[in-house]
Amino acid sequence: MSIDRNRGTGDDDGFVDKLRGPDSVLTPDVDPRADAEPNAPGGPEPDTGKLGEAMRRSPRVRNIGLTILVVLAVFYTLYFARGFFLPVVFAMLFNFLLSPAIRALNRLRIPSPLGAALVMLALLGGLGLGIWQLADPVQSWISRGPQSFTSTVTKLRKLGRPVAQVSRTADQVEKATNAVAGPTRTPEVVVKGPSFGERLFGTTQTLVTSALEVIILLYFLLAAGDLFLQKLVGVLPNLNDKKTAVRIARQMEASVSTYLLTLAMLNTVLGCAVAAVMWALGMPNPVLWGVLAGLLEFVPYVGAATMLAVLSIAGLATFDKVGHALLVPACYLLVNFVQANFLAPTVMGRRLTLNPVAILIGLALWWEMWGVAGVFIAVPLLATFKICCDHIETLAPVGEFLSK
Repeated sequence: MSIDRNRGTGDDDGFVDKLRGPDSVLTPDVDPRADAEPNAPGGPEPDTGKLGEAMRRSPRVRNIGLTILVVLAVFYTLYFARGFFLPVVFAMLFNFLLSPAIRALNRLRIPSPLGAALVMLALLGGLGLGIWQLADPVQSWISRGPQSFTSTVTKLRKLGRPVAQVSRTADQVEKATNAVAGPTRTPEVVVKGPSFGERLFGTTQTLVTSALEVIILLYFLLAAGDLFLQKLVGVLPNLNDKKTAVRIARQMEASVSTYLLTLAMLNTVLGCAVAAVMWALGMPNPVLWGVLAGLLEFVPYVGAATMLAVLSIAGLATFDKVGHALLVPACYLLVNFVQANFLAPTVMGRRLTLNPVAILIGLALWWEMWGVAGVFIAVPLLATFKICCDHIETLAPVGEFLSK
């Protein structure tokens, strides 16, 4: 018994033709007069070169736009989630700084968790001892602050009498103008905002919480050792990719650790030199000024300017003679000049130095995003990013731009 496979197709075709009729919703509205005609003889030929160039340029434009959007998204995320990212970044930078000590303890057959505990105890003990030693000098300067400020203002007035005379004349002119204009006054509305200390460092609760997060996360990072690198190597499928990942990770970690250790040593040397100079000039609490100079040196240019202003005020408040007082900031400026122009380039080398324009842009960016804490870690983060760019072929031009 044969089966007619074409049976029923006529009815089906009739049904489809009804659906595709001129009045059906499935039939597009096409103007029959809009048929394409061949190019007229002698008319312009289509430029296929421009079409090909536009097609080649289109993916590149899309990639640039997508890159810009990704960068903006990263910056917005870092800004709005700074409470989460800031302790993580501090812990990672301290991990790079202290990881050589963990490796040295591993060579002595001390396991990483025990070595991390020893390093953390030494670090916290040193910080606690330093805070305890500097607490009295800092409290003394804070208690003497109003008196010292008054004395400094008095001495500055003697130096700036011509400027003061001009200011008094301007005040008299303004009062006379207001008297002529009439007694109308506009009520002022004063909105009380956060204090200066809160703007700089935040509340005490935030500081304590962030410090605890950094300490706990730093211990686990030091105790984990190469755990994250081992996990990355295990995820990669090819042996060549595994070798490349290990090589890049080792080089980057070694370079970042070298940079941070070198920077910390240079700032320590600067602090010791400043403390010795302050002791020779007769400044009280020279160790305090040395520690402050070493910490502020982590913020290039801005830190030196801040230290110069602080030493100028402290010198004017301490010594009666203006020449002796101004000798204090002058000596600091000389020490900083020698360190920045001779010692640092010799020790760091060209490979680890940064472009001054990039440094200033980085300081402004991280100040806007993370405040004072961002300023202190701006240069280490910029140097870390430059080192990463130096070890990644596609980002090598960016690393060259950031170098000095």
